[in-house]
Amino acid sequence: MKPKRTPCLIRFNKPYGVLSQFTDEGKWRGLKHFIDVPGVYAAGRLDADSEGLLLLTDDGRLQAQIADPHFKMEKTYWVQVEGEPDEAALEALRQGVQLKDGLTRPARVRRLTPPPELWERDPPIRVRRAIPTAWIELVITEGRNRQVRRMTAAVGHPTLRLIRMAIGPYSLEGLAPGSWREVT
Repeated sequence: MKPKRTPCLIRFNKPYGVLSQFTDEGKWRGLKHFIDVPGVYAAGRLDADSEGLLLLTDDGRLQAQIADPHFKMEKTYWVQVEGEPDEAALEALRQGVQLKDGLTRPARVRRLTPPPELWERDPPIRVRRAIPTAWIELVITEGRNRQVRRMTAAVGHPTLRLIRMAIGPYSLEGLAPGSWREVT
């Protein structure tokens, strides 16, 4: 009998402007410019205009556990928003907000003060002198299309920059933008 093969799992710090697929599309670059490991696929998605942790694996069962909202794996985001959310806006996110496709599950949310020290984004976010920005940490267990952006907009604070910091027990720690490491 063959010994059971250990699935490959890769943590990747996806830069802004990169798709969650290997092929390029229009102005967006694909993962092939960063990862040269045959047979791995993204477990879930991260929009081209979002940054941060993307997990890739060659194991379909593991891919489903990570990506399928049925398993309720927590996803942690650091979000730079326009304006300074008050406690009512944060509480609305905690309770769940009404979007066009229904009520979101309750989220964990907190202000990040002082703002986190992060790499520069290329291109930089738009800045308006008259409007301050703030950073929040948002933890959700579902993954609707552009959900975090829609949630912050629903409470009056559009997202300017979105970075996924963790998926379940896997984090972005120790990964520079565009770099990856296999989970052992």
